[in-house]
Formats: sequence, C-alpha cells, structure tokens
Amino acid sequence: MLDYVNRLFAAGGALAPHGYCLVFPELIWTHVTSDAIIGLAYFSIPLALARFLSARKDMVFGWMVWLFAGFILLCGLTHFFSIWTVWHADYGLEAIVKALTAVFSIGVAFALWPLLPKALALPSPSMLAAANAALSDRVAERDLAYKRLERETAERIRAEEALRHVQKMDAIGQLTGGIAHDFNNLMMVVSANIERANRFIAHDPETAAKALGRAREGADRAAMLTGQLLAFARRTPLAPDTQALGPILHRVVQMAQASARDIRIELNVEPALWSVTVDASQMEAAILNLIVNARDASADGGRIALVARNVPDALEGSDAVELRIEDEGEGMSDEVRERAFEPFFTTKPVGKGTGLGLAQVYGFITQSGGDVRLTSAPGVGTTVSLLLPRAG
Repeated sequence: MLDYVNRLFAAGGALAPHGYCLVFPELIWTHVTSDAIIGLAYFSIPLALARFLSARKDMVFGWMVWLFAGFILLCGLTHFFSIWTVWHADYGLEAIVKALTAVFSIGVAFALWPLLPKALALPSPSMLAAANAALSDRVAERDLAYKRLERETAERIRAEEALRHVQKMDAIGQLTGGIAHDFNNLMMVVSANIERANRFIAHDPETAAKALGRAREGADRAAMLTGQLLAFARRTPLAPDTQALGPILHRVVQMAQASARDIRIELNVEPALWSVTVDASQMEAAILNLIVNARDASADGGRIALVARNVPDALEGSDAVELRIEDEGEGMSDEVRERAFEPFFTTKPVGKGTGLGLAQVYGFITQSGGDVRLTSAPGVGTTVSLLLPRAG
C-alpha cells in the first residue's frame, strides 16, 4: 500500500502541471473560475447543514445528513485540487483525495438505500396538514361537546334546585298540615269539653269536673305535641348534666316491660360504661319512644334488645357511648327507612301515632351533640343506634 502511494507521488513529479495542456488563457480561467465557484458552493452546503442540524436536534435521520455533509465537503475539496493541479503537478495527492471521496460516496450510498423506505414512510407536508385539519375538527367537536355538557349541567342544576324547592315546599306543607290537623283535633277536645262543663257546671258539678279533666288532658297532649316539635327543631330547652346511662336504662326498661305484653326486653350494659352529658328526662322519653316503636313493630312477640357500649372515635374522632335498640319485628322498606325521621310520617293506623316519635328522638340526640343511625330490612327487624359524646 505504501509502495502504491509512493508511485502515485513519483508519477506526479514526472508530469507537467495541467495548465500546460490548456494553452489558451480563456480555457484556464474558465476552468479555475468554475471549479472555485463549485468548490465554494460545496463548502457552504455542509456549513448550512451543520447549522440546521445544530438547531434541530430532533431531526429524524440526522446522522445521514452528517454523512451527506461530509460527502459534499470532499466533493468540494476535489474541485479545489483541480485548480491546484493547473499550476502544480500534484496528481498523486489529487488521486488520493478523489479515492477518499469515492470510498465515502459508496458508504453514503449504501447507507442511503436501506434508509429510503423509512424516509418515504415519514408524513409529507400535505399529510401533516390533513392530520392537523382532522385534529382541529376533533378539537372543535370536543369544544362543542364540552359546551353542550356545560349547558346540560346548568340545566340539570336548575332542575335539581327546582326539585329541591318543590320538595322543601312539600315538606313544609306536610309539616304545617300535620300540625294543623293534630292541633285542630286537640283544640276540638278542649273546646268541646269546656262547653260541656259550662252546660253542667250549675246542676251537675261532677260531670262538669270530668269534662274539665278531659279538657286538661287535651291541653297536656297539645303541650306534649309542642315539645315534640321543639325537639325535632332542636329548640327544646334542655337541662343537660353528666349522667350514667346504666341507671336510666334500667328505669326505662322496668317501665316499658309492664306494657310490653309477650315481648321480652333484654338489657346489656358494658361494664365501666362512660358517662354522657344529657337531659335525663328527655333521654328517658327518647328511649321509651324507641321501645314503644319496637314493641308496635313486633306484633307477633319476640325480643327487644338494648345494648350500651363504649365506642372510641365514633363521632368525628371523639369517643362516644352507643345505645342500640334492636327488634325482630317487620322491619322497614327502603322508602320507609329514608322517611323515618320526617315529622308526621308514620306507617301506623290513624289514632295510633302522631309520626313525631323518631323525629323527636333525632332532634334531641342531635341537639345533645350526638348522632342517630338506622338500619332495617323487611322481615329482619330494625336497629336504631344512638351515639352520644363521652362526657368530659
């Protein structure tokens, strides 16, 4: 190889420069000028490609562009050697440069042909424009759908607000209608008995006294109804004090067992039960109310269980005492369970209840800082859980 190179340079020394063949100055300067312009153009192209690739590092097949830039640079160098050999017979060096250019060109060609299918697979500007147009259409459709969804959401919110208003007015109507109905009945009892007493007070004092007694009973029932309404509205004047729940439960169970017919009332109080802060009389009334409801739901007899236990972190992270009243009665459907705490809502026959029992319990417990939870299913029974915050 070294011999071959030496012979190239030796042969060049025995030859005349290329310019001797171009005897006419016009030929010499036409060749020189053309080769100079072509060489400068070839040298400027790789510089432009290098500037482009340095700015666009995300260019696909960038390495191929670098190879092409090198090939163009060597091509330009051959043109400058053509100018050089016009006056200097360095044909061996020129041949080596051309040989390097040929080898590099073969490498570029071999690298380019396998790359051609991948290059053809790249999207053309028209394809990119079509894709952008399709994407713009989808974005427009999405924006239109979003605006439609916003309108539908606003309409749904307005419909829900209207429904809540209707439900609120319906609840107010039921509440006022129930109050009016019950007070009307009580006032009729009071007024009728007062009128009866007026008729008999002169010649039959005993009958008049009985009539006044019944009028007083009607007034007492009206006062009780008012108390139940206040309890539901959580406006009952309470006298809370720290109480041990066990003695209250024993007293209520003793009272309730007398009227429980063939129903067995069981009491299970956890030892060392925490104290609670409640109004004792209102607490007794609430428990008795729940026992009466459980008794009425257990027409075929059975068992009513009262379970009192300590429950840590039961009320928003605070300790609580839970009192569960469980029965084995007919239970409630989902619709009845959802309305169980509504005032004047009752499934009992006319004259068997005012529909304020559970509402009174709910109002009293929540006014005392606790919570009421109800679980029930038809044929399974009902469990009412009263959660009261631990005293202190």
